[in-house]
Amino acid sequence: MKLLEGKTAIITGASRGIGKGIATVFALHGANVAFTYSSSAEAAKALENELQKFGVTVKAYQSNAANFEAAQQLVTDVLNDFKRIDILVNNAGITKDNLLMRMGEEDFDRVIEVNLKSVFNMTKAVQRTMLKQHQGSIINMSSVVGVKGNAGQTNYAASKAGIIGFSKSVALELGSRNIRSNVIAPGFIETEMTAKLDDATVEQWRAGIPLKRGGSPEDIANACVFLASDLSAYITGQTLHVDGGMLT
Repeated sequence: MKLLEGKTAIITGASRGIGKGIATVFALHGANVAFTYSSSAEAAKALENELQKFGVTVKAYQSNAANFEAAQQLVTDVLNDFKRIDILVNNAGITKDNLLMRMGEEDFDRVIEVNLKSVFNMTKAVQRTMLKQHQGSIINMSSVVGVKGNAGQTNYAASKAGIIGFSKSVALELGSRNIRSNVIAPGFIETEMTAKLDDATVEQWRAGIPLKRGGSPEDIANACVFLASDLSAYITGQTLHVDGGMLT
């Protein structure tokens, strides 16, 4: 059963990692996929070709969601190409970790801009279209760190906590027009980024998780499919923890 048949989704930051997993599972479930990338054009083109094999329309756009005008232009381009937008997944994000005493203002501002302001930019850009359609599902990627904090990540934790507050407010504002806004808070997800960590660190992470493993991009993607589909038609303003029980 294809849960997203005929729906069109925008996914930011989808050329690798969690974003790529979401784009792939969405396409498998019949969604037409517009996804963004920042610099890896080759990886984006490869993913575009790969997903088109599922018989859906897929297009990659080089776009910076942290830029207000770029976000507006992206939505205009996607509407021209796909004619509608049913789902927005705000996935683009960066880290610039350091202890507060060593963190520069630039590293704080940049993480807030890319992780949090991009969510404002993209939500603002799709809002008019979803209001006209009287439907839409907005899914924002937070983190376990946005819920419980983490030493050395004050900037990242602030950005991810901000996403939760923003999403709840959007749910209250747009719920009467059948537009839903929810959050996914991933735990330790094993991607290309975590592959750079040494084995001892990864094993330590896994040992502290009740399910005794790291998550996969597909674990996050499956949760996104649920929140994007009509299965979750009565769910909005919620944060779904996909973390193997880390916060239990």
